[in-house]
Amino acid sequence: MGFLDILLVIVSSAGLLHGVAFAVYLCTIKKKKSLPNYLLALILILMAFRIGKSVMLNFGDDLEPAFIFAGLAFLLCIGPLLRWYVAGMTSVNFTLPKFYLLELLPFGLVFLSSFFIDKSWFETNNKDVIILFGSILIFIYLHFAFYIFLAGGIRKKIRQEFPQEVRTKSQKAILNWLLLLIIGFVIIWISYVLNIIEDTVPYIVGPIMYSTVVYFLSFKAFQLKITDLNGNSFKRNNNMELFNQISKHIEEDQLFLEPNVSLSSLSKLVNTSTQKTSEVINQYAKQNFNDFINQYRIQEAKQLLLDESNKDFTISSIAFDAGFSSLSSFNSAFKKFEGITPSAFRKKHIG
Repeated sequence: MGFLDILLVIVSSAGLLHGVAFAVYLCTIKKKKSLPNYLLALILILMAFRIGKSVMLNFGDDLEPAFIFAGLAFLLCIGPLLRWYVAGMTSVNFTLPKFYLLELLPFGLVFLSSFFIDKSWFETNNKDVIILFGSILIFIYLHFAFYIFLAGGIRKKIRQEFPQEVRTKSQKAILNWLLLLIIGFVIIWISYVLNIIEDTVPYIVGPIMYSTVVYFLSFKAFQLKITDLNGNSFKRNNNMELFNQISKHIEEDQLFLEPNVSLSSLSKLVNTSTQKTSEVINQYAKQNFNDFINQYRIQEAKQLLLDESNKDFTISSIAFDAGFSSLSSFNSAFKKFEGITPSAFRKKHIG
């Protein structure tokens, strides 16, 4: 074994050991235990076995076919574990699916079958044997890709349910982490599949890519403090419901057109304190109450100013129709949101 081979073994083995060490940390040293952390630890351990098989296959001689296919079979287990992990990181009070064992059935069948493989089958170059095991190999990698796709779908769904502007710091951290995790698995999958397709890349690239990915992900996990988080970060509170109620009154009922609308009157309408109403508007609209109301008024005023039938109306009448109580407040708000005065806006678009 040359120097380069020794270096490749060290690099790939180091990533493998690092993944196992991270798994041990999640299961034993980490004080805050959670189901997602256990699932992630199990994924890392199974991936370590899978990668270890690849290292031995690349540098070892006469590796038993049973051992090879047992290692491949673990991908049929890692796929469902990945899906459950992503679900656990995005679901409140997550528990394993009721029929989760059914998802592990392909793994069980292939893993048990590996113990009955005879080395002589491959030495005879039997065409039927090659077709059979080639089909199993393709199924394993398509199965893994399918579960990576499912995991990405779960993340996409929760991302749509919690838009960027209303996400908490914890929710952003989880979504960023899951994106990196899924990308990492895609990279590992691609590196192995390219090797299968007529040795497009050397087989050892798979373990090396895994080592690179696991080092990067473990760094990001600690940076984002992801091991302290779980799906409960996506627990909905009354604040979102309250904001939706406020928005309904402002938008659908056009409460912004009333010049006398105030934080106090709006709070009474939604049956909460002024402090709570102000807090919720700041949290979800990222604005104070006045700017929140005025943005709707400015949009209404723009439509009125652009309407040819209103060209003879004065700026003051437009201001009052849009809900402003004075021309000065209208001019100030319009310039703040649009960068120009109402008169200049009208002149620019209508003339």
